[in-house]
Amino acid sequence: MTIDQAIFHKFDLNSLVTFLVVYQERGVSRAAKSLQVTQPAVSNVLSKLRTKFDDPLFIPCGRVVRPTHKADLIAEVLAPAMIIVQELIAQGALDKDAECALAQMKVEIFSLTGK
Repeated sequence: MTIDQAIFHKFDLNSLVTFLVVYQERGVSRAAKSLQVTQPAVSNVLSKLRTKFDDPLFIPCGRVVRPTHKADLIAEVLAPAMIIVQELIAQGALDKDAECALAQMKVEIFSLTGK
């Protein structure tokens, strides 16, 4: 598997962390507090992600936001990958949970690509 550097050059990977925190917190203000940034900063990131993924991603529902179907799909794929990256950054190695997430990702990638 090779990495297409051009894709990463044009995309802020930190926005994926923001997306996951909003997804977990179910709120933009709560996510901002958790990330220690302003609410407008989180809203700005979400605006860019909405454009990128051509989807609203989160629907306001009272005091919380509800993820769209597409947001659920993105989070389902993204969360295990971010767990692996988190472990590599934090410890320089994979723990058992990250190894399981990596194994599951390999199975899913194989089922999608046959490789």
